[in-house]
Amino acid sequence: MTVADKTGTTQREDELLTAHSHAELTARTEPVSNYTASFRVDQNPKEVFDAINDVRGWWGEDVQGSSQSVGDEFTYRVQDVHYSKLRVTELVPNEKVAWLVLENHMNFVEDQAEWVGTTICFEIDRQNGQTEVLFTHIGLQSQFECFDVCSDAWGSLMRTSLPSLITTGSGMPYAKAGVRPGDSVD
Repeated sequence: MTVADKTGTTQREDELLTAHSHAELTARTEPVSNYTASFRVDQNPKEVFDAINDVRGWWGEDVQGSSQSVGDEFTYRVQDVHYSKLRVTELVPNEKVAWLVLENHMNFVEDQAEWVGTTICFEIDRQNGQTEVLFTHIGLQSQFECFDVCSDAWGSLMRTSLPSLITTGSGMPYAKAGVRPGDSVD
């Protein structure tokens, strides 16, 4: 599996860029209007599409509502840390999934509207015997207070939880108590 983060570099490229840290720093500090990440798996587009739509299986166990049809609305919650209400705006079988953020609350930012009106999008493409997932949180801007925490969380979900759900049938969603499976609790 190959994973690329918001800078568009793969993990291997990141290792190679270590020697060129100035270039890496410059690329990562330029303002961005969207967060993107991508990865490739051997599974077919239908398996990928089905896994993306199993929101409880990779993002969070505390998801209420449906995400199976355009117009469906669902909520995502991690205790009192993060709550979002989303509407499915696009579902193209085996090709694309998009959700509009209708409401949002994060207990670690002042401006609770940072996510409101943004779109979470997954584009699926079969290339050279692998399926690529391009994840974009459209409107998640680098100047937002939540950007560092949110981009780290999305990066983790796109590097581990969603690919794991696709490839093994078991993701690592945030638990209802706000603890990920396997995390130690102090």
